[in-house]
Amino acid sequence: MARGERSGHRGGGIEAKAHGAGVVAEMPPDPKTLPALLDLMRLVARSGAPQLRLRLFGSILLTILGKALGVLAPLVLGAAVNHLARDQPAGVSVGLGFAGFAVGWAIVRFLSSTAPQLSDVIFAPVRQAAQRAAATETFAHALHLSLDFHQTKRSGALSRTVDRGSRSVDFLLRILAFNLVPTGLELILAAGVLGGAYDWRFAAVAVVVVVIYTGLTFAISNWRIEHRRTMNTADTEAAGQVVDALINYETVKSFGAETRAAAGYDRALGAYNAAALKANSSLALLNGVQALIMNVGLGVMAVMAGFEAAAGRMGPGDVTAAVLILISLYGPLNILGFAYREIRQSFIDMEEMLKVTRQTPQVADAPGAPALPRPQDRKGGTLAFEAVSFRHDARTGGLEDVSFRVAPGTTTALVGPSGSGKSTIVKLALRLLDAQNGRVIIDGADVRDVTQASLRQAVALVPQDVALFNDTLATNIAFARPEATEDEIWAAAEAAELAGFIRGLPDGMETRVGERGLKLSGGERQRVGIARALLADPSILILDEATSALDSRTEAAIQKTLRKAKAGRTTLVVAHRLSTIADAEQILVLKSGRIVERGAHHELVARVGGEYAALWRKQTRGARTGLEAGSLKA
Repeated sequence: MARGERSGHRGGGIEAKAHGAGVVAEMPPDPKTLPALLDLMRLVARSGAPQLRLRLFGSILLTILGKALGVLAPLVLGAAVNHLARDQPAGVSVGLGFAGFAVGWAIVRFLSSTAPQLSDVIFAPVRQAAQRAAATETFAHALHLSLDFHQTKRSGALSRTVDRGSRSVDFLLRILAFNLVPTGLELILAAGVLGGAYDWRFAAVAVVVVVIYTGLTFAISNWRIEHRRTMNTADTEAAGQVVDALINYETVKSFGAETRAAAGYDRALGAYNAAALKANSSLALLNGVQALIMNVGLGVMAVMAGFEAAAGRMGPGDVTAAVLILISLYGPLNILGFAYREIRQSFIDMEEMLKVTRQTPQVADAPGAPALPRPQDRKGGTLAFEAVSFRHDARTGGLEDVSFRVAPGTTTALVGPSGSGKSTIVKLALRLLDAQNGRVIIDGADVRDVTQASLRQAVALVPQDVALFNDTLATNIAFARPEATEDEIWAAAEAAELAGFIRGLPDGMETRVGERGLKLSGGERQRVGIARALLADPSILILDEATSALDSRTEAAIQKTLRKAKAGRTTLVVAHRLSTIADAEQILVLKSGRIVERGAHHELVARVGGEYAALWRKQTRGARTGLEAGSLKA
């Protein structure tokens, strides 16, 4: 295979390419090497690898031993050739002596080849533990980051950052510990042996050849990076078109755009192929230059050794040994171009991953924060907003001086136009956001003073768009409380009017719902969300348009179920359909981030010129118009 690196091909290999959002079009500047190495060592130290110190010591010792034996092996073979060339009185003794040296050379060479393999076996658990720790730490930290981080971060890019960063840890440990550093050690040993056993000029040739080889490899590799960057960008575009078309295949088919989508993919592949040809041509140039330097060095070494042998200062075996030592140096250098480029990229990937772990969540538990105590009377929790204000960075609107109280066991509804602040109130109650002014209080405790875990055990949300995992119905319902028994899961499904549907499925509770729950209808997904929230047994239940995707008959049944579920719970309801909240003890009407009206349904409807009354008339007029149109058709 060509030196420096292997030629690229679509699909992976050494020229591996990240697809989708993972590849950056522009390679950022190299991070500082020393801090990156310190980060790498800290990752290894906290990896939790078994017998970490013993494995480090053993692998380093075996690596040094292997390189030392690799330099010694040519000397043993050289001694064998010298022994064979000497005048001996008996042919048998000559043959036995040569055979002994030859066998010794084979054994030493075998040991020099085996030592790095044993070293890698010993060190592999450390590499794997470091990779696992890096991925787990980053993933866990990303999950703990605040809502603002996830709203501005592309999920695909974040996933690729974690994946590439963790794999870069494994690659850097492997290439630095068992390739570049040992190769430098081997060069020092080889130079010392050549200078000590033969002549300083042999050591100088070895060093000069390696320095020239390394310098030109780095220079050409830096030039080739532009070709690789263009190729990766084209590959990203091609992969992105495939993913977009497959995810949105219904849209593609609905508009008869299959041929158009395939043509766009073909154009992207054409751009990739053009960039790949340039990358492969520059790779051939790199390999040619490396081969030229190697062979010139070998030629110079052989000529020098030949002159020394002719002058009687070296035997024929010494000539062989000198050339073999230089050849042994070339082996690890063969992948230097690939290693240099990949090390640069791996340091960058690792740094990008560590940037995620250095992000500080805006919403975090206070040091020593206690858990939120659950109400003992099982009447539900108390929720209060005290002069709460919040302004989003990306919008001019937000909440302005919002105050209200939801008494235990009662229902409070939030109504108002889109953008009026309803969702912001829900996020503040769940502490997905922190109030910039004022306080959010649950059962007398400021939500910022208790742990988030205990808060979210006490508050459950049924969102308008229920997100499901690509797993079974049982797993999705039990997500709120994984330790729940099968009977409890079925009871939650019964309460959400979902049990009959599940029993009609061939696999029942073990039915997989597909990616994002796409195998279920919108109403079925919403009922799974309701079952999940009921299983959590919260003291405060938040319903964010929880029945908006249901048909009227199912909605009426679930409204009845929810009325039962509200018993012993405090409920906060976000609604656009006012008929669903007419029985709420308190209705808050929001507009432009402020509460403009509050009261019970009958009070707000009776207000002349009120916001709620106007919205009620509009909705009931629309309902009457629909009924009249239906009767005329009948």
